[in-house]
Amino acid sequence: MNLHQFRFLREAVRQNFNLTEAAKALFTSQPGVSKAIIELEEELGVDIFTRHGKRIRGLTEPGRAVLKSVEAIMREVDSLKRIGKEFAAQDSGSFTIATTHTQARYSLPKVVQAFSQKYPKVKLSLLQGNPKQIAEMVLNDQADLAIATEAIAEIDGLISLPCYQWEHLVVVPPEHPLLKAKPLTLEDIAAYPLITYDTAFAGRNKIDHAFALRSLKPEILLEAIDADVIKTYVELGMGVGIIAGMAFDAERDRNLRALPAGHLFGSNVSRVAMKNGAYLRGYVYTFIELLTPTLNRKLIESVMNGEKPVYEL
Repeated sequence: MNLHQFRFLREAVRQNFNLTEAAKALFTSQPGVSKAIIELEEELGVDIFTRHGKRIRGLTEPGRAVLKSVEAIMREVDSLKRIGKEFAAQDSGSFTIATTHTQARYSLPKVVQAFSQKYPKVKLSLLQGNPKQIAEMVLNDQADLAIATEAIAEIDGLISLPCYQWEHLVVVPPEHPLLKAKPLTLEDIAAYPLITYDTAFAGRNKIDHAFALRSLKPEILLEAIDADVIKTYVELGMGVGIIAGMAFDAERDRNLRALPAGHLFGSNVSRVAMKNGAYLRGYVYTFIELLTPTLNRKLIESVMNGEKPVYEL
């Protein structure tokens, strides 16, 4: 039994049981992967995979238990590697953050700038996607951290902590009739075509839920994955926009006006998430502390070690 067998098994599952793709991902041969897995099954005395002829179809019941143990072992191996790297070089290395466009565009620039000034030798990378995609990036070790809204708190295998709260804004062109609505209501907004986020992004579920509670069915004219697109089409007069509060700047967005909508759609919480059992380099803790003053290394470690199971703002 060896680590190569464990790597081959894990990658075979990640590649949807396609051994050819698993071999490509690991830069080895397909027969080598197949042989290693068969040898592991023989040593354990159980079939890990269900097969149809020579094709692997899925995991057996004992196979699922084996995979769970293998994942835990490989997490520990990855952590050992990271420990070695950190002690070899405290202030250099690589650091990858998976996040949404809204976070990358509006919340992170100053944090990234401050971090880069503090750790100029660290290669920082930003990967973008929707909350489900960025969670998968962390789970598959493509990224160290995920930063998004509440959705990532529901992903098994991740530990997430709250960073900060924010509310939605309604954005309209100058002189729009909604600017005279006091107080602004859902009925007022629903009278116009709406331009807002795709259903996977930036608290869209709360927007839909608010309208549904009032039995309102607004016309969603356009869905987008980032606020810049939403604001562009609002400026053209095509509809009323609903965006994250962080995405509006009165100086920059001079052709638009913003109306607070927290009383209509509630508040949202941006969260930072890491893989359960992961080893974080020292500068990753520093980045989180720069991101939000509510978190520090001691608190983060206590949550990751299970000493403090719940922490909310």
